[in-house]
Amino acid sequence: MNFTALAARLNPFGQRRNSAAPLEPVNTALRSDRFRLEREADWLRLEAIIKRMEQGKLGRISDEDLLALPALYRTAASSLAAMRETSLDAATLAYLEQLVLRAWFQVYGPRLGFFRWLREFLLGGWSRAVRALSLDILITLGVMVAGVIAGWLLVASDPDWYYRLVPAGSGQGRVPGASAEDLLATLAPADEIGGLSTFAAYLFSNNAGVCILAFALGFAFGIPSLMLMVHNMALLGALLWLFDGQGVVVELAAWLSVHGTTELFGILLSGAAGLHIGRSMAFPGDQSVLASAAAAGRRSALVMVGVVFMMIIAALLEAFPRQLVAGTPERFAIGGVMLTFWLAYFFLYAPRKPSADEPAA
Repeated sequence: MNFTALAARLNPFGQRRNSAAPLEPVNTALRSDRFRLEREADWLRLEAIIKRMEQGKLGRISDEDLLALPALYRTAASSLAAMRETSLDAATLAYLEQLVLRAWFQVYGPRLGFFRWLREFLLGGWSRAVRALSLDILITLGVMVAGVIAGWLLVASDPDWYYRLVPAGSGQGRVPGASAEDLLATLAPADEIGGLSTFAAYLFSNNAGVCILAFALGFAFGIPSLMLMVHNMALLGALLWLFDGQGVVVELAAWLSVHGTTELFGILLSGAAGLHIGRSMAFPGDQSVLASAAAAGRRSALVMVGVVFMMIIAALLEAFPRQLVAGTPERFAIGGVMLTFWLAYFFLYAPRKPSADEPAA
């Protein structure tokens, strides 16, 4: 087949236009040099502005340069697109690619450093993300309460369930048949503070592991996360039944409140974060499943960053105040203050969103 004749037949303008010889490399290089020389002054000006911004020297940038920055960036981006199509100057092309990338970060990229991000996270970003999960928090709270009731009823109907719910070796004398004095002895403060820091590290690791697992299981439509909530809270229900049988459940509640109001709140948020992802996949609404899950994942991840802080605080409370403070009123006071703080922070403290760079809650 004669491909030249076929191309000529398909070309509505005839063969004359394609008969011209291709540009010589020398001519292309000359055009590339002329293109670069005509725009090089703008590139150098843009590079000088970007360099000062990267160094944090905004005060040394003139008003004229700041006003010209967007236009200079767009000019450099247009030059880059043109040079990718025509230029044989690899060095200039590489320089321009780096310049445009650096300029993009300064013009459109995130402007938050770590400390500014942390400040905005603590002063509103975290609480907004938590409030966005309000429905999931209510569902998870209901499941946790149901878990406590289920644990209580199971051991009340058959005490052998206690040993299935409470891990072996963690009872420390809290077993069915123990007297009130024996149970109260397990709540007594430590005689010495040596080793409490190691204990705090262990507790943080354990609590954070439970929270991360509850969050990670959310991908399966949130069902495993809710099941994990039921299992963990059934253990609490078994403990409450045991102490209530000896009339010392109030002392147990005070002992648990020191760290429990923070720890259980963190577990609640972890389960809600996992459920939020699963619910967004099951009911994506007008979005695609992937888009809905991605948006929910960003909100849930922000909540989980805060949960890590809560687990650190809970571990410190569990290792120190709970082990050193003896009185029931004092323990209730510590737990009550922490619970009031978290409720006020998450649901009463609602500052206006300060920056568009912050992840949407």
